[in-house]
Amino acid sequence: MPCMISLLTAEGLQPAPYTADSLADAVQYEPHDGVYTLANTFERGKVLKLDAHLDRLEDSAVRINVQLKIDRPALRKALHQMIEQSGYGDVRFRITIPRDTPEQIILSIEPFAGHPREIYTTGVKCITLPPKVVRANPVAKTTSWMHDRDSVAVPEGIFTGLLLDEAGDILEGTSSNFYAVLYDEFRTAGAGVLPGIAQQIIFQIAPNILPLKREAINVKDIPHLSEAFISGSSRGIVPVIEIDGITVGECKPGEATKMLRQAYAEWLKAHLETL
Repeated sequence: MPCMISLLTAEGLQPAPYTADSLADAVQYEPHDGVYTLANTFERGKVLKLDAHLDRLEDSAVRINVQLKIDRPALRKALHQMIEQSGYGDVRFRITIPRDTPEQIILSIEPFAGHPREIYTTGVKCITLPPKVVRANPVAKTTSWMHDRDSVAVPEGIFTGLLLDEAGDILEGTSSNFYAVLYDEFRTAGAGVLPGIAQQIIFQIAPNILPLKREAINVKDIPHLSEAFISGSSRGIVPVIEIDGITVGECKPGEATKMLRQAYAEWLKAHLETL
């Protein structure tokens, strides 16, 4: 099924001037200068922390000097209308705000059936990227990074690349937050990263499992990690079993990660809201 794309204007939904096969395909037509957020629906028409997504979208706009105040009821109505018209069932959707025309919000949706089960049951492999691969404004979710990260190639079999600072601290994935278990503590970078929506939930539930420290691990720590994982709004929590060819823990999803995934699923189920 093709991606459905519309412009939300003061006059309501208008057809987009282009078509695309998927959200990934639509990136080529979206502005290089703007902000965006990406999320998905659950149980046909329910969402998780949509207002948090919109809060971050408005904050990201301010950080690139675009004053933005989203008409949230109109946006929710437009998304609901598109989902109903599409007949897709659950969808993944992107909300994009161009710098030049912030009054025209780009809404893109595609069918979404979740991610492959094996990434959760067996875990994924990651590599660290050269320090020259950086986000110019890491605390803002910008379309420029959405375009730039597509040019970052990773070898076959690698799920994602991890960004480093000059000291070798692991900051985040190209589209995810990164965490590790080191000496019975959850560790994640506390600065220089995009605050994730899934991360908000993890910060709330993780201390019930292990202490949480907002301090990045260094590449030198990788051999000492017992567990690692990444998080994202549509992915949830994905176990990481290898970084740069170095096995993490027992090369399978760890117990703390499994407990966190279960707690995350329970939190999600209890906090879904109707779009």
